[in-house]
Amino acid sequence: MRKIFLAVLICTLLLTTVLAVKPAVLPASDVRHLYLYEKTPADWSIVDGGAWGKMMYSSNFVFNGHGLVAGTGYTLVRYKGTIWPTVECLTSGTSNNGGNINLAGGIGSYGDKVWLVLSSDVDCNIGAMTAWNPTEYLFENNLF
Repeated sequence: MRKIFLAVLICTLLLTTVLAVKPAVLPASDVRHLYLYEKTPADWSIVDGGAWGKMMYSSNFVFNGHGLVAGTGYTLVRYKGTIWPTVECLTSGTSNNGGNINLAGGIGSYGDKVWLVLSSDVDCNIGAMTAWNPTEYLFENNLF
């Protein structure tokens, strides 16, 4: 009798776990990833061994960039591809002595181009690029 009770209890627990309702909080698998790379402006191919970064996002984002110029100010911008040179500044920071940067912020919408540009090349007060030095930037590999 005791063995039957334990078997029923175990089956009930397993069945409850399998049929559990999905929680309201998004699981880690719903976090999206966007890679940014240093590219050759002539054909927009990725530079082998060049600087790169990874953006993980859902409603907020974390961006980690690597192989950048040490001690340099960078700004993560969104370009909607409509009116040049209009961009939306997402956040800014300075790369460390190892050429790495860690940025975080909020995401308003998806489907736009995301670039890591030199902070000196963008004016976030007016939301516009003020210079164009694409060999110093990271560009998305696909739209986010």
